[in-house]
Amino acid sequence: DNVDLGDLMFSLCYLPTAGRLTIIIIKARNLKAMDITGASDPYVKVSLMCEGRRLKKRKTSTKRNTLNPVYNEAIVFDVPPENIDQINLSIAVMDYDRVGHNEVIGVCQVGNDAESLGRDHWNEMLSYPRKPIAHWHPLVEVR
Repeated sequence: DNVDLGDLMFSLCYLPTAGRLTIIIIKARNLKAMDITGASDPYVKVSLMCEGRRLKKRKTSTKRNTLNPVYNEAIVFDVPPENIDQINLSIAVMDYDRVGHNEVIGVCQVGNDAESLGRDHWNEMLSYPRKPIAHWHPLVEVR
């Protein structure tokens, strides 16, 4: 069953000479409400994955009480050109909880091993170095 968890818009930009991968988390829309109040306190966690191992992770600020947060926050990872083909990004939209633990609202993957849009977005980034490429990605449940 295809639960609508919302969508996340982000841009990808790769600078091969500097070996720098920049992800700009732009905004999300129609996130699934996780709190009793009918909203969420979303933040975005980006993990740099290499062959299934998490190398690094970064996160955005938390936006309070909204299902349509706007971030415009850049996350930068150092990835040398010889490693870019083994890299995947796992991007999770999380609901911050002061009590208990933070819950995952939904995730998306980009990279060589990703499916359809996640792979297309990655390949587009590699085809147009130094140019930020932005797309909406539907969030899916954590497998």
